Amino acid sequence: MQRTPLDAERLRRELTPPFTRLDVVETTGSTNADLIARAVAEPGADRQVLLAELQESGRGRHARAWSSPPRTQISVSVLVRLDGVNPEVLGWLPLLTGIAVVDAVRTAAGVPAELKWPNDVLVGGRKLAGILAEVAVAGPDPAVVVGVGLNAELTADELPVPHATSLVLEGATVDRTTMAAALLTAFAARCTAWRDSAWDTAALAAAYRERCGTLGARVRAELPGGRALVGIATDIDAAGRLLVGSEAVSAGDVTHLRPDA
Repeated sequence: MQRTPLDAERLRRELTPPFTRLDVVETTGSTNADLIARAVAEPGADRQVLLAELQESGRGRHARAWSSPPRTQISVSVLVRLDGVNPEVLGWLPLLTGIAVVDAVRTAAGVPAELKWPNDVLVGGRKLAGILAEVAVAGPDPAVVVGVGLNAELTADELPVPHATSLVLEGATVDRTTMAAALLTAFAARCTAWRDSAWDTAALAAAYRERCGTLGARVRAELPGGRALVGIATDIDAAGRLLVGSEAVSAGDVTHLRPDA
C-alpha cells in the first residue's frame, strides 16, 4: 500500500516558531534516543522536533517495543528545556503531552479520544497513542525529550496488538501532516502556558481530570515488587500520581476493570 509522506516543508512553515528546529527523517532507531544524544551534544538545544516515517527501535513505557509499518504512525519526539522547574512537578510533562494529544485528536480528527492514566490515549478502550518522556540532561534546568507514537493509518491487520486502534479505523480522514501539526501546536501551547505559570500545575491538573477516563473507574494497579492494588481511581494528586482509594500510585500498569470485577 502506497502512503503519503509527511510534508516536512509545510511543518517547518507552520511550526518554526514556536519550535526552533524541525526535522523529518525516513528511518531511525528511536527519535527519543536521537534527541537525547543531541541534548547532550548541544547544551543550548531547546524546542526541537524530530519525526520519523519509520522507527526501528521505538520504545514505550517499561521499555516495551513500539513499531509499525512505514508512514502509518506519527512518530515524533520533542526536546524541551524546563528552566528552573521544580523536580517534584517534572512528571507532569508526559501528562501535559497526553492532554495535548487528546485535544489535537478530538479537534483535527474528530475522534473522541480520552486519557488512561498516566499517558495512554484511548478510543473506546483501545490504544491510539502512547507517550514516553525521558530526562536527557538532569540539573536545575533539565532537558527532557518527550516522544509520541500515534497510530494514524494502520489497518486492522497491521495493528501491533488486538487492543489497539488507529485514526483510520476510527473513521478519521485527516492526513498525517495536518495531524502532526495539530499535535505539535497543542503541545507548544500547553508547554508555553505551563512555563508562563512558573510551572504551576493547577491548570494542568484540571485539564487532565476533564480528559481522563481512569478517574471514577474501578482499576487494578500492578505495582513494582509484584503487589496489586484494586479499587476506585478517585483523583490525581499534585505530583500527577493516581489515587486509588487513599493510596497514591506513581508507577505501574493500570487496568480498567468492570464494576463487578
